[in-house]
Amino acid sequence: MSTPIEEYAVIGDTETVALVSRGGSIDWLCFPRFDSPSCFTALLGTPEHGRWLVGPVGEARTTRSYRGDSFVLETTHETASGTVRVTDLMPLGDNRADIIRRVEGVSGTVEMEHEWVVRFAYGKVTPWVTHTTHHGDDLLTAIAGPDMLVLRGSRLPHPDDHHHRDRFEVRAGETLDFTLTWFSSWKQVPPALDVGGRIEATVARSSEWASRCTYEGPHREAVVRSLLVLRLLTDTRRGGIVAAPTTSLPEDFGGVRNWDYRYCWLRDASLTLEALLQSGYVGTAKLWRDWLVRAVAGDPEDMQIMYAVDGGRELPERELDHLPGYAGSRPVRIGNGAVDQKQTDVLGEVMIALEDARELGLEESHQSWAIQRALVDTLATHWDEPDNGLWEIRGPLRHFTHSRVMVWAAFDRAIRAVEEHGLSGDVETWRTLRDRVHAEVCERGWSEERQTFTQHYDTDEVDASLLLIPLVGFLPPDDPRVHGTIAAVEHDLMRGGFLLRYRTESGVDGLAGDEHPFLACSWWLVSALAVTGQVERAEELMDRLVGLLNDVGLVAEEYDTEHDRQAGNFPQAFSHLTLIGAAYHLADAKARATATT
Repeated sequence: MSTPIEEYAVIGDTETVALVSRGGSIDWLCFPRFDSPSCFTALLGTPEHGRWLVGPVGEARTTRSYRGDSFVLETTHETASGTVRVTDLMPLGDNRADIIRRVEGVSGTVEMEHEWVVRFAYGKVTPWVTHTTHHGDDLLTAIAGPDMLVLRGSRLPHPDDHHHRDRFEVRAGETLDFTLTWFSSWKQVPPALDVGGRIEATVARSSEWASRCTYEGPHREAVVRSLLVLRLLTDTRRGGIVAAPTTSLPEDFGGVRNWDYRYCWLRDASLTLEALLQSGYVGTAKLWRDWLVRAVAGDPEDMQIMYAVDGGRELPERELDHLPGYAGSRPVRIGNGAVDQKQTDVLGEVMIALEDARELGLEESHQSWAIQRALVDTLATHWDEPDNGLWEIRGPLRHFTHSRVMVWAAFDRAIRAVEEHGLSGDVETWRTLRDRVHAEVCERGWSEERQTFTQHYDTDEVDASLLLIPLVGFLPPDDPRVHGTIAAVEHDLMRGGFLLRYRTESGVDGLAGDEHPFLACSWWLVSALAVTGQVERAEELMDRLVGLLNDVGLVAEEYDTEHDRQAGNFPQAFSHLTLIGAAYHLADAKARATATT
């Protein structure tokens, strides 16, 4: 039985993330990077595929929270015989790859279970484990090829048929510490950590970052936690921003809609950047802008829609047949075949984010603007070709309306860069194309019969991405076409109170199965309702959406309204960044409404 997705919390060090269940099992961890092979893979299989459990034996009442504005996770287990607290974290800022697990007796006596099962290569490779000493410390080392893990602790688990297990009692006032360190197998064993010092330093570092958030409106706690999620998914060494830290958590339980999101989509990263900039984090913009320049450097025709965390281009999709998948959802995939898709909207999102950064004072380098200009000039030669669209449709190429709107946005922001920031470029050509794209979308992407914009030029179906039309400035919020589109999207795509991306039964995506409401779309609806003056409806939907966050403020990609459970990869940057955007739009709308009364 798979642990419900919402039962997980995450810890991370801004280079990778571990998923920790309520019961204390780390069921997913890729070391040392988000897109590295996993060494704990029970999330997509069974404990035999690797996990690290530190939790109470028998029944317990469990509560958990993050310490302040950090990802230092504190889990309290109350049993019939006593209470114990487990603190889990990955230390920040020390250029290492570590996990700390501190067990503290709060009251009485609690019997704890410790199980350490390492399986490298996504649960496939059993390492060679050795009990040894280093500078007087007992430790376990697990090695396979280039990877080595070292487990240190107040007491170490014992070997048991390719597992390591232990049971121990914790009494009130007692503290036991365990640390896990990854390093390249040809290097020396790193020194032991100062556990108490690293806990306090990590809390302080994260809290200081969160204190710079400028947002003071409704749902501030959810906004700050979402900003922290976005920071967690930003590789602060290399600059790449991943869409999620997991792969193959299903959009359709038991189905085939299982994708690897541990990579850097230019679109998702741009939208993440917009949310961070909006909240005062300009420094992150330069980190990602410099990553972008490195990643797309070369022939503009070779620009991909996604890259590895370090900017690498090779992300071939393959299936892991040895894993049964989350809740039997197969295939389990690593890599992502969408890397080869044509998604014309991507440059629009990039140009919007970089224009926002310029507005907030980020200076362009000669190289960064030269690359943007070259990309826009290349777009000018093929903008009118069909593409796979925002949702990575694996069916026939289409003229997706959202893609054309974002083409308009790319030219529009490039023009602003020249006219408002003094940069150079073929502004006359860009202006001509911007106007041409606008006219075409309003003619071919509009259904007079249904009074709505459509998903693509050859259908009367709608798509939730059409809600972005007023948000990116393509049409003003008071345009009747905007109101007609919002109404059509709600009528056609609302399921159980939340929005689908599109109707899968239309067959446009070329995939079997169905999916659940895509949460980012519902947060887009909050924004669209807010900017069009429908503040009460926006507020009601926002409250319901925030209610879907789990007990530590995290949310996945989709929500299964029939079974009240989260679905898809977790935590999902797209969901958290649109929550932030919706909060800002709602706060601005409420302020405007107050000012006019």
